[in-house]
Amino acid sequence: MSQFFPGFARARFQTSGAEINARISGDGPALLMLHGYPQSHVMWHRLAPVLARDFTVVACDLRGYGDSSRPPAGAHCANYAKRAMAQDQVEVMAALGFDRFMVVGHDRGGRVAHRMALDFPERVERLAVLDIVPTLDVFEGVDQETAMRYFHWFFLAQPRPLPERMIGADPEQWLRGRLAAWSRTRRAFHPAAVAEYLRCFSKPEVIRATCDDYRAAAGIDLEHDRADARRLFQPLLVLWGTLGFVGARYDVLAEWRKRAEQVSGQGLACGHFLPEEQPRATCDLLTEFFSARELPTRVPPDASARPAEA
Repeated sequence: MSQFFPGFARARFQTSGAEINARISGDGPALLMLHGYPQSHVMWHRLAPVLARDFTVVACDLRGYGDSSRPPAGAHCANYAKRAMAQDQVEVMAALGFDRFMVVGHDRGGRVAHRMALDFPERVERLAVLDIVPTLDVFEGVDQETAMRYFHWFFLAQPRPLPERMIGADPEQWLRGRLAAWSRTRRAFHPAAVAEYLRCFSKPEVIRATCDDYRAAAGIDLEHDRADARRLFQPLLVLWGTLGFVGARYDVLAEWRKRAEQVSGQGLACGHFLPEEQPRATCDLLTEFFSARELPTRVPPDASARPAEA
């Protein structure tokens, strides 16, 4: 994958809960980039080299995905709670010497970024989330359309080994099917990138771990969210695809304004995979947002008070 990340160093980081695979380049302000399902950090291949001109880009595989490790689920799938997945990434950034940084997350990576900004407000300066609304709002607002379009949330969250066996029977068909179903731009995906997604996703333990991610989202993540009434104080950029389900189903900015103090954003004419369907527009908007000078100057007084583990 060096063809996609010219000049990037590859590194692995042992955190307290997993081993995280990353690519790193640049020497500006630190920017952590987190991917979604069923992909890996490779999904940023059209954006990361451009962003590295202005930022120190750290593109990581989430635990369970790509070439990061796949720890056991643990009780209640706690090892795949967004709290645990966020902890990994904070430890990676600390190992690189970044006590404060910015973060962009697509899909599952956006949910990790949201939890990270809540649990580590002193670390996250600002964040961008791509094509999501908050997890709790999705589950508490389920209707027939949501259940049909987001069927994978409920399928992947079923107890082992049902989804693992069904996906494992033909992982390529499942992955290619998700890319096709959730995108609206022909030829959005570079064949070599898809091959890389398949290389990782075809591993039985990756299938298992990514199911555990969704099991956590339908269980322990909801417990954490319901117990946590805090709103994000950091500047938040929200981007979404107007031709996909999120843009059609939700007033995206209104949903996020329930959860954050400073929200801006817009929809782009594409489906779910903004960095691959609309790379130039997505990159320009991220560069503008993360380059803005009016960063928060302090952490709220209660920022060091972390919620108790559920």
